[in-house]
Amino acid sequence: MPLPAERTPADKRRLDPKAREAAIVTAAIAFFAEQGFDGSTRDLAARIGITQPLLYRYFPSKEALLDRVYEEVYLNPWKPEWGPALKDRSVPLEQRLTRFYQDYARVLLTYEWVRLFMFAGLKGLDFNARYLAFLHRTAFDLVVRELRHERGLPTEPPISDAEVELVWGLHASIFYMGVRRFIYGMPFPDDLDADLALRVRAFLKGAPEALASLDAPVAAETKSKTRMATKTAAETKAGIRTAVEGAAPRIRQKAIAAPVKAAPPTAKKGHRARRDPPARSGN
Repeated sequence: MPLPAERTPADKRRLDPKAREAAIVTAAIAFFAEQGFDGSTRDLAARIGITQPLLYRYFPSKEALLDRVYEEVYLNPWKPEWGPALKDRSVPLEQRLTRFYQDYARVLLTYEWVRLFMFAGLKGLDFNARYLAFLHRTAFDLVVRELRHERGLPTEPPISDAEVELVWGLHASIFYMGVRRFIYGMPFPDDLDADLALRVRAFLKGAPEALASLDAPVAAETKSKTRMATKTAAETKAGIRTAVEGAAPRIRQKAIAAPVKAAPPTAKKGHRARRDPPARSGN
């Protein structure tokens, strides 16, 4: 007679659906960060201790699971207060950027974040493009405008690719610290916050001047176009005035030379107009 089945271990017992879904996502993040995106859902399910069909009850495809991994790793940790803090001009720009990157590094410089980002790029997934577009909107454009303001440049004109590249250079240098740690196996600096502050300071020593040099050709072109438009408008105005002044004497001369036509005679009041008698016939 077969023995009764053993009780399900505590870590495999029936979970609330929300708890089970969260457990799958957490396990998937760790699994793909370690194995890369070639790792199969069958192996993932085995690691979690569930069947593959059960996994597909929560995520109908691997792509759906990866979308959730992307949201959990890259979008959800983003703090909505970072944007307003970066725009708070009552605080010096260096202090704002330093605080932002020190806080952001705690999100960015993790095993899962860095390795998933690298694996996504190698696999050709859209994680990188999606996240960089998000970062462009929420941080890079904002930092460029604050740099312009710091340099006394107009903040309204459209942001150029060259300006974004300047900010991306700072951001990439911080991301590379994660690559050194979690790809190359090299340690972080002993004092990460101090290192980040130094990077921001070095960036601000050069970036405003670089922005000004980028702005110079644009400003020169704008000034040239303004001068040309002003000159054209002045020439047009002068031409119209000359034409009007030249036409005026001719108009007056024609008016003087034109003969005055006499008005037709009118019958005096009380008198009838004289009529010739009708011609008589020869009969």
